[in-house]
Amino acid sequence: MSGLKDEILAANAAYADDFGAKGGLALPPARGFAILTCMDARLDPAEFAGLEEGDAHVVRNAGGRASDDAIRSLVISHKLLGTHEWFVVHHTDCGMAAFTDHQMGALLEGSLNTAELTAAGFANTADEGGAVEGRFVNWLTFDDPEAAVVADVTRLRAHPLVNPSIPIHGLIYDVHTGRLHEVEAATAVGRPRG
Repeated sequence: MSGLKDEILAANAAYADDFGAKGGLALPPARGFAILTCMDARLDPAEFAGLEEGDAHVVRNAGGRASDDAIRSLVISHKLLGTHEWFVVHHTDCGMAAFTDHQMGALLEGSLNTAELTAAGFANTADEGGAVEGRFVNWLTFDDPEAAVVADVTRLRAHPLVNPSIPIHGLIYDVHTGRLHEVEAATAVGRPRG
């Protein structure tokens, strides 16, 4: 593991050497918007949304879901740092559609080690004993990416701490083409009110 740490620290040293004026970036995002998206390594919000450092807030979690913590971050983003438009971006071929809450709970109960993806789905490589607590977590899995985007925008729009004047857009990123596609039903739900 130390080899990877050394690579990251070396990359950071090169980055810091050319940091320059970035040290003076303002705290609020310059373009005044936030993106809620998946943690999938194939998604680079800076690239797919044309962002520079300091432009926008990017909140990431497994699936890009409107979890309690994502909502906490978005509310702070608006209330204290002035974002006035939000984008919920899910993507094709998302791993969160490859298992259910029940399956995840069973996998964790069997082992805490990394599972492997087989033709039949995720499976433990050994049964070392895990923890039953995984059965009590809402993993926010889904089977329909468009419906999940609509559900997340709907949750944000209905949340009592979300300012109704914020437009919330729903999109899906295609991991095979790099294109964003609007989910019109989600954007319709996310229209500003009031």
